[in-house]
Amino acid sequence: MTILVTGATANVGRMLVDALLAAGETDVRALTVSPRRAALPSGVDVVVGQVGRPETVRPALEGVDRMYLAPSPSTAREVAALAAAAGVRRIVDLAGGEGGSWHAIEGDVEASGVAWTHLEPGEFMSNALDWADEIRTEGAVRDAHPTSANAPIDMRDIAAVAAATLLRDDHAGRRYPLTGPQSLTRAEMVATIGAALGREVPYVELTHEEAIARKAARGMGEEVARWYVEGMALLVEHPQQADPSVERILGRPATTFAQWARDNVDAFRAP
Repeated sequence: MTILVTGATANVGRMLVDALLAAGETDVRALTVSPRRAALPSGVDVVVGQVGRPETVRPALEGVDRMYLAPSPSTAREVAALAAAAGVRRIVDLAGGEGGSWHAIEGDVEASGVAWTHLEPGEFMSNALDWADEIRTEGAVRDAHPTSANAPIDMRDIAAVAAATLLRDDHAGRRYPLTGPQSLTRAEMVATIGAALGREVPYVELTHEEAIARKAARGMGEEVARWYVEGMALLVEHPQQADPSVERILGRPATTFAQWARDNVDAFRAP
């Protein structure tokens, strides 16, 4: 059974390759734009390409039984159709819940007629790395809406769930919201990073507009910054609750934000 992992250069796709190998899979094919940067293990069949350029995906589909589809909303429908034509029997996609920019991927995959599993992760814990520079240089976080709360997820858990759902048939036709094990406010996340560092990290509250301007100036771009901060504001009144899907699928608790912070503490430590 050949499993194709698209988006294998970094983040979830790269972690998924390792998870499949750890599960004993020996026929893993990885689609990556940069094999050298991906540093894929020996034994992995590497094909150069990316889902954003569907013409590069076609050669990678030969003989593939199951595929992990990395998020590319503009090309997901075409890639899924190519997979169907090549005889792929199941697609596990990284999409998102209703209202999210990746949600349309689900309909695109279903339109292909291939059996599917939709993974709908919430915010990645790694987004907290956006605070790393100011924690290192200023010793504090300046942001809006400290009581905005969600249940961020470790990308390693997303990769583990993707591996499990690729390898087991009973996940076909299912969609899974994926979160961490607890809902935390942004102020609590910053305090947790401080605990990993062994010191207090103050959360200095900005106004809504100040936060947008600060994020835009730091490279997020005004449109994305506004969308992100407005999402934070919604989570003040309607905090995201933790979902048990990760634990149910993996048979172990999802990674806590405290564990993630300890594992990544060096990113927040001043040189």
